[in-house]
Amino acid sequence: MDSPKVIIAGAGLGGLTMALLLEKAGIDYKVLERSHVVRPLGSATGLGFNIMPLCEQLGILEDMKTISNVVEGTTIFKENMEVIREVKLKDSKALSGYDSLIMSRIDLHALLLSRVPKKKIFMGKKVLSILQDEHKVTVKTSDGLSYDADILIGADGAYSAVRQNLYKQLTKEGQLPQSDSEQLKVCHCSVLGTTSSLDPKKFPKLKDNFSHCDTIIGTNRLETWRYFTIPNNRVCWRIDIQIDADSYDESNKVDNAEYAPESCGMIPDECRSFPLPINGTMGDLIDATPKESISRVVLEEKIFTTWHHTRTVLIGDACHKMLPNFGRAGRRYDTDEYLKAYLGALNAMMDAVALANALYEMPSASLKDTNAAFEEYYENRFPSMAGELAASQQMSKVMAGQSRMDSITRHVMLKYLPKYFQEKNFEYDASERPQATFIPRIEDRGTLPASAKKESQKYAGLMEAKAI
Repeated sequence: MDSPKVIIAGAGLGGLTMALLLEKAGIDYKVLERSHVVRPLGSATGLGFNIMPLCEQLGILEDMKTISNVVEGTTIFKENMEVIREVKLKDSKALSGYDSLIMSRIDLHALLLSRVPKKKIFMGKKVLSILQDEHKVTVKTSDGLSYDADILIGADGAYSAVRQNLYKQLTKEGQLPQSDSEQLKVCHCSVLGTTSSLDPKKFPKLKDNFSHCDTIIGTNRLETWRYFTIPNNRVCWRIDIQIDADSYDESNKVDNAEYAPESCGMIPDECRSFPLPINGTMGDLIDATPKESISRVVLEEKIFTTWHHTRTVLIGDACHKMLPNFGRAGRRYDTDEYLKAYLGALNAMMDAVALANALYEMPSASLKDTNAAFEEYYENRFPSMAGELAASQQMSKVMAGQSRMDSITRHVMLKYLPKYFQEKNFEYDASERPQATFIPRIEDRGTLPASAKKESQKYAGLMEAKAI
């Protein structure tokens, strides 16, 4: 068949992963990015072993290792440096065959961007409107131009212009569920950044060949602060501040939804004195971070139930926003979930490979075949995301509760949860290691086989024909 023409809205981590996959699949695409220039903003981003086989397929794994530190575990402290919980991921590599890696979001974005042909990325293309019918989808952008395609992929963040336009259409047609019309509820604001190279004499733990992933829970305060050590003696840091959702200024929500540059002056002075287990204070990290790269982002959590309609489909934050669910006053003690929460790019990349596999199998670009591919993608990913959100919210409630029963439950779960259940939960997560069906498969490397996935008969037929 003729390759469908695809527009990807958004050149973030999910959009660029989608572009790399479509490039490998031989599917025609364009990436429309609303920013005029790439902004070097953000803090830590992690990639777990779940996505490592795909990274190896795409040929980026070795380069990722050079910009990353291995995650061996995490420690959560009280403000007085008393350890609340420490978890070591000793068995993760043995089971999956891969380490989990932590890196600067800036470095990961630059790596993905370097692998997508420049001619396929169009900057300064903010989506204003979309018009779609049985035959095509048309995207109009802020520069007065329009683009036609068979498929539009919205990978443009939590306040996705693609989703908003799509939902307007569904609302007019009376097809949008009530839950999807509700706004995301802001619960936290984060100030974050990545330092320049620090002096290892002052911070000796920077010399370690693994990442120190530490969280400090403030005492009688609304702030939680955390950091991740990465290569070249740098530290990714963030301060999370609980927001009163009832008094939050909704008019600024969209502007603050993405990584927005801020001056150091917006960081409360008291935050500078926050102590760090690796030595020094948060003030040391703030001072070592270029002022223009300190940014702010508001935090929400929501899963939309409508991910596609006609010729438009959503991935990543555009359809599900999974965040560290800190609970009341920023408290979050569940360490396994904490690690997942900072694997920020993971869910978007998992979406991308599931959707790319479905698009590759399309027998035609007809509306019927397009919607069948979208539905296959949705059925693959939605149950997993819904389950993750439910577990996260339940755990947050237990960990954040202030009653005596809550305190007892929290103590039991942290100290005495049977190791068997922890191991089974980990094995379930580790078995989910998807790969692109149109690239030579990477064999399982660990002792735990990856969960079985449908193979591509189309790809197998092409390989058989080449062999003949």
